[in-house]
Amino acid sequence: MKNILVPVDFSKGSMHALERAIKIINKIGGDLRILHVRKSKSYDQPFILKGSENSYSKTVDEFCKEILDHFKEQYKGKGTFDYVITTGKIYKNVINEAEKIDAGLIVMGTHGVSGFEELWVGSNSYRVVSKASCPVLTIRHGFKKTNITKIILPIDIYKNTRQKVPVVAELAEKFKAEVHVLDVRTSDSKDIIYRLKKYGDQAYEYIDKQGIKAIRETKKGSNIVDIVIAYGYHINADLIAITKLDRGTPGNQSISSSAQQMVNHSPIPVLSINPS
Repeated sequence: MKNILVPVDFSKGSMHALERAIKIINKIGGDLRILHVRKSKSYDQPFILKGSENSYSKTVDEFCKEILDHFKEQYKGKGTFDYVITTGKIYKNVINEAEKIDAGLIVMGTHGVSGFEELWVGSNSYRVVSKASCPVLTIRHGFKKTNITKIILPIDIYKNTRQKVPVVAELAEKFKAEVHVLDVRTSDSKDIIYRLKKYGDQAYEYIDKQGIKAIRETKKGSNIVDIVIAYGYHINADLIAITKLDRGTPGNQSISSSAQQMVNHSPIPVLSINPS
């Protein structure tokens, strides 16, 4: 996965996302970069943080330096741990910075006190997840765990569903996590059931051959997202890995409706992977 980019808005949610990113980069090795996006060059008012005994304010640069100092001892990625401050549209800056550092992963909190309230409502969330060439890990505010011990790998009927398997296997191997290969059958169509079983079995066999503990599961129901999330609660999962795009011509693909619902509604962190 190489380097990791973590956009921050100084909220508790984005700080938790940074902690999760540090856990991952310490396992895989590489550079870790913090990114804060200002709305404009003049938008550098002191941030006011409340909730402690005394409210206090600092500039963006002061906050970034403080974050770096606070987390630098936790970072063991054997690379560079730094921050940058950019200006403009959030989604464009996130994507551009990820490409600039050759990021293998973007890790971001989906609830914040400033810019990311805008980011994860409407078209901005669509653009970040769909246009980023690397996987995007979204973590909802309130999910406290930082370790990865159980990963859900939902299987769909499209061939590109298998392209997320090597990414999941790499992560599972680094964290010694178990992978639950899950196909959800919403139809009695023999063709659909055949493909789900075939792709699910192939994913299971690939993971099993890597020496990773794999569990094969099948569920039936009408709503894939609800079933996957419910299964995640049942096994106490730490991560759900999805393929984020519908089929389409290169450059003309979109986030599938189920992927969009998963990112927006799952209380469990979601790893959205862009098939090649």
